Amino acid sequence: MKKIVLLGASGSIGTQTLNVVAQHSDLVECLAISVGTNIPWLKEMLHKTPFKLVCVQHEADAVSLRNQFNHIRFVSGDAGLLELATLPQADLLVNALVGFVGLVPTFAAIKAHKDIALANKETLVVAGELIMAECKKNNVKLYPIDSEHSAIFQCLQGNDRKFIKRLIITASGGSFRDRTREELVEVTVKEALSHPNWSMGAKITIDSATMVNKGFEVIEAHWLFDLPYEKIDVILHKESVIHSMVEYVDSSVIAQMASPDMRLPIQYALLYPDRYAINGAVSLDFTQLSELHFTEVSTTRFPLLKLVIQAGITGGTMPAVVNAANEVAVAAFLKGKIRFLDIETVLQKTVDRSIIRPIISVNDCLEADTSARNIAADIIQGG
Repeated sequence: MKKIVLLGASGSIGTQTLNVVAQHSDLVECLAISVGTNIPWLKEMLHKTPFKLVCVQHEADAVSLRNQFNHIRFVSGDAGLLELATLPQADLLVNALVGFVGLVPTFAAIKAHKDIALANKETLVVAGELIMAECKKNNVKLYPIDSEHSAIFQCLQGNDRKFIKRLIITASGGSFRDRTREELVEVTVKEALSHPNWSMGAKITIDSATMVNKGFEVIEAHWLFDLPYEKIDVILHKESVIHSMVEYVDSSVIAQMASPDMRLPIQYALLYPDRYAINGAVSLDFTQLSELHFTEVSTTRFPLLKLVIQAGITGGTMPAVVNAANEVAVAAFLKGKIRFLDIETVLQKTVDRSIIRPIISVNDCLEADTSARNIAADIIQGG
């Protein structure tokens, strides 16, 4: 029986993780979960599944919940997340948090010798070098949950990585893949959140539309698979049937294909190396796949893809700066404070105004994050 802790339980990845756990209750048990502020969802879940330990964002919510569920222990805030991440009884931490907040708990879990199933891409984006070094030091395994990185991970099974020619990360193109830049000037939040293929949270759906998400995935792939950036390509594939590919030195290409369903990479990360049926999963019908489309990604059309990849190449605190600016800008867009294309302006200006420094410790990432958030907020306010 594998015992896990789940951070970000009420989000898209979190709820699908709980679905996988419920299907395989004889193989995996979820001991503890974190939920930010979605207390109604949490109460409903606790009536069905009495977890041993639960973390919420605010202590006031924890106090109220203790009165209603006195058989469950409730903690709160950053300290609560760290307690969950280092829970002695757990074997594996599933990090499905959204944003920079996922970094410190991941780092703490690795130091506590917990294996990691990672959906929180920001962890590797802002501190990939530190995270991978700590994994090696503590003999910790890191399993990717992102569909693209899970696909690459699957395509690498049974092959020596020295024979890799390149990784090919596929991109759907997001909500506005068929629109020109001129058509993006007045797009609405509702339009931006209408992803054609995947059901995801709001933040990642916007990141998909700007292609920031894909740039982050290139940085993640660089650290996960220890390959230089020049060996990692991105290609548009609007059907989202091929989730990524690996080309080997003999020009053979191995692709991982499946209907869009995040439970597949989640389950593979939780139960690797075994495979099991997934209730409700839709098999590919190759007789209906008359065409698969692949096109080159235009960095003129998607300038933030180029900016994010360059941040990864530059290294130091630059990825943390870009990530922080993006989190602030996307939040502002979702609240209607800026327009869609203003996200690009906020990121570029934040980078231009930031001092990029080497990363020696997690504190360097924290300081760069705080500074960049302040700069981005000032830009949004017209500064």
